[in-house]
Amino acid sequence: MIAIPRLQAPAVSLEKLRGLAASPYAGVGAAGALLLVAAASLLAIMGPADPSAPIVHVSLDQALRAAPHGWREALPKVKGAPVTEDLVRLSDRPLAPLAGGDWNTPSPLVDRAPPSGPLPRAPIAGLFAPGPGGPLPIIAADGRTPFEAYARPFRDNGKPKVALVIGGLGLNARATQQAIETLPAPVTLSFVAYAEGLQGWIDLARQHGHEVLLETPMEPEDFPENDPGPYALMVDGGAAETAKKLEWVLSRATGYFGVTNYLGSRFLADEGAYEGFAAAVRARGLGFIDDGSAGRRGGGLPRATADRVIDDQLTAKAIDQQLLALEAGALQRGKALGSGFAYPVTLEKVARWAASVEQRGYQLAPASALAEKR
Repeated sequence: MIAIPRLQAPAVSLEKLRGLAASPYAGVGAAGALLLVAAASLLAIMGPADPSAPIVHVSLDQALRAAPHGWREALPKVKGAPVTEDLVRLSDRPLAPLAGGDWNTPSPLVDRAPPSGPLPRAPIAGLFAPGPGGPLPIIAADGRTPFEAYARPFRDNGKPKVALVIGGLGLNARATQQAIETLPAPVTLSFVAYAEGLQGWIDLARQHGHEVLLETPMEPEDFPENDPGPYALMVDGGAAETAKKLEWVLSRATGYFGVTNYLGSRFLADEGAYEGFAAAVRARGLGFIDDGSAGRRGGGLPRATADRVIDDQLTAKAIDQQLLALEAGALQRGKALGSGFAYPVTLEKVARWAASVEQRGYQLAPASALAEKR
């Protein structure tokens, strides 16, 4: 698998939030004044700026939700969309909610949204418990799993199914927003656990109908030359260390139906290491979708393996050929799963391909629809 480049996305600070609040959009009449009051209250909570102190990152959407009741309805429409949506789009990226914010008011445990609309807001009541950095997924008292609750609904129409997972998201704001907004909702999106503002990105992806995977760093064959970071699952770590590191990864955000591997050629090849990982994932009611590195592995949890990496060769022509090969595999076996990275050329080619694939007699499916317990 191609190593994820270490790209830095621009941060949204309180100063930038104040600048947004002073924009013409936010200053419309009394509604704009209410928004400024909400922003000011956040500044008061945080205290005066201190040049020696670290920058506090605040979700713009969180600030908007903190405004007094009824202010959203008072805002005018701009080209058919609420001004609030335009405001959120002005931020460089969505950020994680303030500590304790959204987790105290989870969505009720209800049926999943229809395939055509946004996916339910996470976390869903009964499917999480406190973790080292945030909510950890758990199996609900009635037996419902996070896999079932957070996967995108799918209705099989009998045609050959093709699915794609686009990974490496959350590190680069432009690429992440492009993937969320330009790829069709059935395309599964995979986010880097180390990314800043992870929850905000996942929330935005689910608002656009995308189901989400969380990337779990794992030991590759060429470690330490290729280093997946301090929370990578290591072959020699043992089951206890694997479970502890996995808890950190899983508590980074909520709303994902499963995990996928980042690197991991050595870890996934070791039977004992994989069994410890699979047991921890299974106990939390999640699935595991791999990039082709663990095709023979089961573990008693929902599983799917990518048939091919579509952008191993990073050219438009090569990606087109891989997408055609993916269609051929679906025609032969009834289903096929591909994986790719959020390179600009990959996003462009996938968007064009996905827009017409169903016209050629296939059904574009989320990756979860191809997962089977094994």
